[in-house]
Amino acid sequence: MTKIIVVGGGAGGLELVTKLGRKLGRKGKAEVMLVDRNRTHLWKPLLHEVAAGAMDAGIDALSYRSHAHNHGFSFHLGSLSNIDREHKTITLGAMLDEGGQPMLSERTLEYDILVLAIGSVSNDFGTKGVSEHCIFLDRPQQAEHFHDQLMNRFMQYGEGELSDDKVDIAIVGGGATGVELSAELYNAVEHLGAYGFKNLSPDCLRLTLVEAGPRILPALPDRIAGMAQKELRDLGVDVRTNTMVVEATNKGLITKNGDLVPATLMVWAAGIKAPDFLKDIAGLESNRNNQLTVKPTLQTSRDEHIYVIGDCAHCMQDNGKPVPPRAQSAHQMASMTYLNIRAQLNNKPLKPYVYKDHGSLVNLSRYTTVGSLMGNLMRGSMMVEGLFARTVYVSLYRMHQVALHGYIRTGLMMLVGRINRLLHPKLKLH
Repeated sequence: MTKIIVVGGGAGGLELVTKLGRKLGRKGKAEVMLVDRNRTHLWKPLLHEVAAGAMDAGIDALSYRSHAHNHGFSFHLGSLSNIDREHKTITLGAMLDEGGQPMLSERTLEYDILVLAIGSVSNDFGTKGVSEHCIFLDRPQQAEHFHDQLMNRFMQYGEGELSDDKVDIAIVGGGATGVELSAELYNAVEHLGAYGFKNLSPDCLRLTLVEAGPRILPALPDRIAGMAQKELRDLGVDVRTNTMVVEATNKGLITKNGDLVPATLMVWAAGIKAPDFLKDIAGLESNRNNQLTVKPTLQTSRDEHIYVIGDCAHCMQDNGKPVPPRAQSAHQMASMTYLNIRAQLNNKPLKPYVYKDHGSLVNLSRYTTVGSLMGNLMRGSMMVEGLFARTVYVSLYRMHQVALHGYIRTGLMMLVGRINRLLHPKLKLH
């Protein structure tokens, strides 16, 4: 039986393996496998909500093993360490448990078709001190770590045990993650008093958003980015553009001009790259951000039996620009790769992937949502904001859920979620 392995259970990888399992695995037409180093899936664009406490990863995460059982594929816990293209095998490295004891030994899996959907990690660009003093938001565990540290700072402030007069937080990177996290933090502060935290108000938070470029949200039109920046400043965020960070210390961030941005809690969200181990793995072609180069069919440039989708794929468009690392890109790539795998198995011609930009939206917590729709699907993007934009923003996550669960189950999940919000606190602030 044909063996198909998808490595990485992110937005694109999980949607792809779910569809392959339903259409091929259940019918005995292929053995479909998912490999991921985590046991559960959480949509990455929501990690800033986990960090601020607006979402509980323990409740909203999806179990890979349970989902695999229900959709016709198998799940293997592990991290990819090597690819043997000659023998068509991948190696999963040994794993340790939380106590540092051996849990799983090194394993080898055979494949006929391999899909790499490993995603991306934060790129610190080699900036001094970042890895030691800043928190990344690449995985749910990192978001939960930030949340724990955030609650500790506010508890210390309420008990009068902080040496400063405010809780100082700095976020590096004015993209969607940095902007959305900034707004969510102010939303969290406004609810803290109801959960036993003392002497807290939005005035106790001193938040600095640092962006090296001339403006925040470079992927959005100037007017929309300007609206978002005004909203953040109205909340109290100190937005600093044209400010490059050259070092992170235990006292804060050092800028290129020698200024200190004081902070005891720092988040680095200033760029992404594919994981370092992908660089030239198995002799495959890669770029300086470790992304693997693919042909228009999303097959690697040097091996037609290996596909790459999502943030770790370097896919050029006809306009000479690479496909941007967005959730919508991963979703589209997953759909095209499914069709091409089916075509390849049936000895039919494969189709090229064409990126369709549906626009970008940025959610500023409960305050507002701004963005543009249609993107390159029409001559001029449609600017949206407010309730309509918020509705579209939420619908993007619903589309991901529909791809995983179908319309009926997604509708039931939405109903249960609404009931839970009525019965339980809105924020995880313990």
